[in-house]
Amino acid sequence: MSDLLANLNPEQLAAVTLPPQHALILAGAGSGKTRVLTTRIAWLISTGQVGPHGILAVTFTNKAAKEMLARLSAMLPINTRGMWIGTFHGLCNRLLRAHHREAALPATFQILDSADQLSAIKRLLKNLNVDDEKYPPRELAHFINAHKEQGIRAAQAEVYDDYTQRRVDLYAEYDAQCQREGVVDFAELLLRTYELLCRNEPLRRHYQERFRHILVDEFQDTNRLQYAWLKLLAGHEASGAQPDGACLFAVGDDDQSIYAFRGAEVGNMRDLEREFKVANVIRLEQNYRSHGNILDAANALIKNNRGRLGKNLWTDAGAGEPIRVFEGFSDLDEARFIVDEVRELVREGVERPQIALLYRSNAQSRVLEHQLFTAGVPYRVYGGLRFFDRQEVKHALAYLRLIANPDDDTAFARVVNFPTRGIGSRSIEALQEAAHRANSSLYNAAAGLSGKAGASVGNFIRLIETLRSETKDLPLPEVIDHLIEKSGLRQHYLGEKEGGERLENLDELINAATSFVQEESDTLANPADADPLASFLAHASLEAGEHQAGEGQEAVQLMTVHAAKGLEFDVVFITGLEHGLFPHDNSTQERDGLEEERRLMYVAVTRARKRLYLTHAQTRMLHGQTRYCVPSMFLEELPEELLRKVGNVPSYAANATPGYSSGGTAKKLSATEPATVGGFRIGQNVEHAKFGLGVIVSAEGRGSDARVQVNFGAHGMKWLALEYAKLTPC
Repeated sequence: MSDLLANLNPEQLAAVTLPPQHALILAGAGSGKTRVLTTRIAWLISTGQVGPHGILAVTFTNKAAKEMLARLSAMLPINTRGMWIGTFHGLCNRLLRAHHREAALPATFQILDSADQLSAIKRLLKNLNVDDEKYPPRELAHFINAHKEQGIRAAQAEVYDDYTQRRVDLYAEYDAQCQREGVVDFAELLLRTYELLCRNEPLRRHYQERFRHILVDEFQDTNRLQYAWLKLLAGHEASGAQPDGACLFAVGDDDQSIYAFRGAEVGNMRDLEREFKVANVIRLEQNYRSHGNILDAANALIKNNRGRLGKNLWTDAGAGEPIRVFEGFSDLDEARFIVDEVRELVREGVERPQIALLYRSNAQSRVLEHQLFTAGVPYRVYGGLRFFDRQEVKHALAYLRLIANPDDDTAFARVVNFPTRGIGSRSIEALQEAAHRANSSLYNAAAGLSGKAGASVGNFIRLIETLRSETKDLPLPEVIDHLIEKSGLRQHYLGEKEGGERLENLDELINAATSFVQEESDTLANPADADPLASFLAHASLEAGEHQAGEGQEAVQLMTVHAAKGLEFDVVFITGLEHGLFPHDNSTQERDGLEEERRLMYVAVTRARKRLYLTHAQTRMLHGQTRYCVPSMFLEELPEELLRKVGNVPSYAANATPGYSSGGTAKKLSATEPATVGGFRIGQNVEHAKFGLGVIVSAEGRGSDARVQVNFGAHGMKWLALEYAKLTPC
């Protein structure tokens, strides 16, 4: 027993040895929560309070569940096979397999993954002759899943208008199709289990009596239905908590709740504390990962969020190095600095896998990848695709390839029916047969097709010819912008519920073309002799080649902050810390959106063990044009004494950024300064007839006395009276 509890700090020990009662464990980043969970299970079993099969432990990933089982096997001389430890979906699948008849499912029911579900919805729409442009399959899947995750069937869904009514009807038809075919999607696993336990009292009592201790990891990430499922198994039913219910032991961190877009309810933690009358809220605040300066920065940042349960991370590992802050003139300048630092770190002995470059949006990876590729630094995009491998980028490049070379059959096949334009597999097969007979390309064989197939493919050919004609004399960035618009790609992704990120990547492709043209003009002896489109396509193919590190090769890690959750590195770069990027523009339009962004920044900061870099740029390419940037408010929220400015800043940089000086200290904007004046807001891009493009960085006064301070880049900072300045919003 002493070995089991050895090396636990006082708070961990208190959590592990709690008496049988409900508990909420606030586990800060790097505080050893997995150790606490597994040791709690081992302690309950070894003290005879419960048998191995009387425990239900819920995690959010299969990896975490396997790690928990492996640790338990090492701690206790027991066979962990058969223990109910797993993810919500895995445990629900197990329960439904055991009670498939009661759940009205066949014994061999199959589970639809996300791709299978999308295919099933497409098939449903086709069978019902539903316009899939008016009701996009991906958006309908999101609608269905969001309702299921709230515990809402089609019959209970709220209807606001005819469009919503049709979607609700399709939800019901989809459920009926799945029932006929004996399949369930991921969201259905949990909802079907919950409904089964609700209506079948003997079965519910069986599991309530069996599981005397329920332990939950990452509780801050639970959604509404998952929390309801846990309450039901713990004996907390609509009538209230049962006196003989199970003990619920929830471990989580409200400061790391970053999945609201997936339905996570950070409020579940407060609800648990209230509904279960939790007497023991234990805070695990000692951090075993990061140095003190990093933790102090994280604490200072997150304290700006309201309604926290509250905790303060600390470490006995010492203060460590100051946090390095770099301000670049441009996003390219920022990327060059990062790559130079990475190379120097590697020369100093830091292993490449221990260096992480984090960004808020996937589109930001492009300029970083380009610089890493140019410098010959092996890298790996974690949890995602490299920029030129992303679906939407490959679609746009396929259109470009057809403009450059209509005989490119691979490009033709990729986009002939994307976005969908009524060209089915039979039409494509007929076209392929015609091309084979004529020994020609698919493009040239299209003229020989007749009937509906000929008309549909003919329309696509005319689209490509029109694109080629309309873009003939346009600069390369405008060519790409034009084809994204006219091909229907932009409209297609605008119609997707989560298409925003894909649109950001398409805009970044325009930026890539702009940067490429500039670089080519600097390196070619006679740029007029080069074909920009052909050169850019070759460049894209080269960067999409096998330049990402191979298996087993040491590589720098690139990832979004969301993908970094649960990981840790010796050195972390948090890039693009500018208003509108991090925090993201969308956060200002969502309830509690800014607080979620701050939690995301907190997660990013606490990924670093030894060294942390924060980088931002004065200018950044947006939609092929230069935009002036305001440093992120998160930089202003960090204590000055923790920061150290690094790198060479352009001569006017000291006057170029509001709220954050070139000396690396954060200057708070005055509380009396208005966020908006005369219809203009701080952070807004504007244009002036004389000074050109700029960004508003400060504002004061009202009425005829209203004036704004604008950063015009090369023209410097200007105070302008709004009554006379005639600024135009961009």
